[in-house]
Amino acid sequence: MGKRKILLGMVVGAVAGGATALIDKDARDYAKKKLVLAKATSSYYTSHPSEAINGIKQTVDKLNNAVASGSSNAINALEQVEQTLDKVTNKTGRKEIE
Repeated sequence: MGKRKILLGMVVGAVAGGATALIDKDARDYAKKKLVLAKATSSYYTSHPSEAINGIKQTVDKLNNAVASGSSNAINALEQVEQTLDKVTNKTGRKEIE
């Protein structure tokens, strides 16, 4: 019950906020342009689904490359931190032994 009230409140708030924002003529014009663009884009991809799938594939490939590069950089950074900690630990350990 509580979850339903939260979601209903969010929807009502979004509708009220959107309606309030559309009082401004510039906001209405912007929203209209974006809706026309979204309609044209969706119509194009509906009639050319192979291009839509190709675009999605390219986007996923870019995302995979970015994640792989980021994780590789993170692993390198962690290895450098580990090496630095080992050097610091070994130096302080030697001083205690001497």
